[in-house]
Formats: sequence, structure tokens, C-alpha cells
Amino acid sequence: MLHVQRSSQRVVARRFRHATLQAARRNPSRGLATPSDPYDAVIIGGGPGGYVAAIKAAQHGLKTACIEKRGSLGGTCLNVGCIPSKAMLNNSHMYHQTQHDLKRRGIDVSGVELNLPQMLKAKDDAVVSLTKGIEVLFRQNKVDYIKGTASFVSPTRLTVQLNDGGETEIEAKNIIIATGSEVAPFPGGAIEIDEEQIVSSTGALALQQVPEKMVIIGGGIIGLEMGSVWSRLGAQVTVVEFLGGIGGVGIDEEIAKQFQRTLAKQGIKFMLNTKVLSADKKDGKVYIKTEAAKGGKEDELEADVVLVSVGRRPVTTGLNLENIGVEVDPKGRIVIDDQFNTSVQGVKCIGDVTFGPMLAHKAEEEGIAAIEYIKTGHGHVNYHAIPSVVYTHPEVAWVGKTEQELKASGVQYKIGKFPFAANSRAKTNLDTEGQVKFLTEKETDRVLGVHIIGPNAGEMIAEAVLAIEYGASAEDIARTTHAHPTLSEAFKEAAMAAYDKPIHF
Repeated sequence: MLHVQRSSQRVVARRFRHATLQAARRNPSRGLATPSDPYDAVIIGGGPGGYVAAIKAAQHGLKTACIEKRGSLGGTCLNVGCIPSKAMLNNSHMYHQTQHDLKRRGIDVSGVELNLPQMLKAKDDAVVSLTKGIEVLFRQNKVDYIKGTASFVSPTRLTVQLNDGGETEIEAKNIIIATGSEVAPFPGGAIEIDEEQIVSSTGALALQQVPEKMVIIGGGIIGLEMGSVWSRLGAQVTVVEFLGGIGGVGIDEEIAKQFQRTLAKQGIKFMLNTKVLSADKKDGKVYIKTEAAKGGKEDELEADVVLVSVGRRPVTTGLNLENIGVEVDPKGRIVIDDQFNTSVQGVKCIGDVTFGPMLAHKAEEEGIAAIEYIKTGHGHVNYHAIPSVVYTHPEVAWVGKTEQELKASGVQYKIGKFPFAANSRAKTNLDTEGQVKFLTEKETDRVLGVHIIGPNAGEMIAEAVLAIEYGASAEDIARTTHAHPTLSEAFKEAAMAAYDKPIHF
């Protein structure tokens, strides 16, 4: 890492050239690039899209740097999103299962207590392990890791405010913007997040005690996952959702309704078609005013903690995009073409900061494809085969079209379903909630969409993604041997149901 004190551009350039030469003498493969020796690729952002792009670039023989301002790699996903939430979901499920499910399995336990500080520590340990692991991968692949905040000087030059003080400039032939997204504020600014009583998903992962009452504004994936965590740990959870269903964009309506019924049986309350007007703190509580989405009489909820989970927005602040002419749409997303090119030559963009679902695995695929376009002139991401997963229990996962989408577009389709209640492995596991649902094109039997609610849905959906990627038919899947007894047999039998009849239901 270079440490260049703030000074005039002339002094900065002189010191930078001197430091670069010194660094190159110590380690010729890891010196920062000079104007006469620019990087082949610089990635702004070290999240799932950015760090994967950096590693792939280095694997292709490109001189590569990754600039990340957080101070730890992995972005929102590894630091305050996907990874810590999955740690809390898994461990809270184990706690809840120990309390409520072991007795019927012939396991008698007593004196079960929640040690929340240790549970939070286990979450943090998982995060540190994975973020440090990316640094190891960077060193192994000879990626220069620059801790700082990048800003465009020109389409090929960046200035970086270093986290340790000072600034530097670097030159690059190709720059990829992968700055991700951040929590969207409550519309209109009527609710201010303080990360103590009124929290975002970040604050919800770090609560130091279990709230007695928790209200979640927004019934999408993040809200439902966090609601499940704190409900299992003892909170009375109420989800307030403006729309008429839960699960967010892309979920099949039938599956969403079954999902809501299942979570309701677990004790989570739902207020659908409900608009939140405000949330005010008073005497240690938060009072939330609501009304019907179509208008009407106001109501009030009381909570100890409120989670604002109304979506995310792209992060472009400080990049100085206007200085080089990068086009941004009205929602703040960077405009790109089908090869991830922005409106400025040599500058590409991937991940949450541009179009498409804000998913880590989507960003990773785009990172690889963007580098392949730079290196070979071609890349590939199939946006019809991007899965989504809700990591509650049971899990919910889907890929491809929903039934409501097929109806709206006039596509002739068939449905194949199979319940986990008829699956032998699910029965032996005493975990039979849910089903697998196939949607196929009526004339060709091609798989158009698969929707799963049930145990291990997040792992099982990969088979559906592969099927859609390769244009498989339901019969292709049904005639493929699946091991017995496995949960995946429910997947096979749902495929059978789509073109013929299942065996066990």
C-alpha cells in the first residue's frame, strides 16, 4: 500500500513515481501501475461482483487491482448481508428446534438457554474468516488490493483517497464499476434509521438483546429472513407489507401464499395491503402509524424495534461519474449495454449498481463475463436462469417464470407438483412442509420455471437452474435417476407430474 501525503499534483506525482519504483524493486509483480505501465483492469468495489472479477482478470493474465473503501473485502454480502444473516438463520433455527422439535424425535433436553453474545460472535467469526479468505485469494492470484475510495479523473485514471491517509492516482486500460448497493431509506424520509431502535438489516444483525415486539416494514426476502431470526429467539414479530403478498419480486403467488401460512403457524403476524405512514420513538418504544394501502382509517402499532426493509439502491456517490460522462438512469442505476459497457469507452459496470436483481451470485456471473469480454470479446450471463432463495425454514427458492407471468403473457403451460409430505426422506426427517412446482411449455415440455418451498430448497434449485440453462424438458429430468431416499426425488416426481403422472402421489 502506498501512503502519499496530500500535496500539489506535481509533488504527488513525483512521490508516487518514486514509491512505485521502490515497490517494484521489492516485488516486481505487485507494484502499482504508472501512466507508462497502466493496469490492464481496475475494479472499483470488492464485493461479490468486484472481487470475483478481479480474481478472474488475474487468472487471465491481466495486471489487476481492486479498490475497496470498506477496509474488508466481500461487500455488503459478506460483511453485513448474506453471510452474517445465514449464520444467524442457521443458529437461531438450531436453538428453536432444540426448544420445540427434539422431544418428538426422542431427544430430551433441559436447561436450554440463549447465549446471544456467543451467537453474535459466531456470526462475526464466520464473516472475518471469509473476508480474510478473499485477501488470501488476492495474494495467490497477484491482485493488488488498494484500501481506499476511488474517484474518476478521466476514463482511464482514478484518484484514490487511501484509508490510511493520503491519496494516489492509478492508470488503467479498463475500469469496472462494482460499487454495489446500500439500504434504501424510507420513502419520503418520514422514518429515520438510527440502527438502535429503528434499524436497517445491518442493525438487525447486531441487536444486543431480543426485542419483546418487533415490527418489520417490508415483506421481502430480507425482512422475512430477519423476522424469522428474531421470532425464533423469542420476539413477537409483525410484518407490514404494502402489497397483497409476501416474498418480493419473482415469487410465484401460490408459493407465496403457502409461505405466508407456514410463517404464520410459526408465530409471525402479517398486515398486508398496509401502508406505513411514520414511526416515532417515545418512552423507549417505537409507535408506527399505518393505514390501508388504498387509504382509510389510521392504526398504530407499538414495538421495541422496527426494521425498515423497503429495498436497496445503487451506490455511486463520490465516483465523480459526471466528470467523465457516465450515464445514470432516474433510479440511480448506471446504464450499460449487453456487454456491460457504460456510455464511456473502457468503463464497464456490473452488479447491484446497474440493472437486474440485486443478488450476489448475479454480480459474480457478471464479473466473470465482463472480464471475458475484455480478454476474449465474448461472455455469457443467462438472466432467465438466475435463482432466488429465501433462507427461512422451510426455505423458498425459484428460477424462471411464475405462473402469473405465464398467464399475463398468454403462454400455454402445464403444471407439475409434488408435496414433500409424500417424499420418503422428508418423512424420515420429520420435515414435510412444502412442495415442488414445475411450469412447462405445453407444446414442447420445456421447463419455464421451478418454484420450491421446503427443506433444502436453496440447494435443490440448482438442478432447475441447470435445466433452464440447457433448455431441458420435464421428461429429461423425470427420466434422470435420482438417488433414493433423497429430497431431490420430490423434484423428479414434480417433473413427472408435469408431463405424465408421479409415482408416489
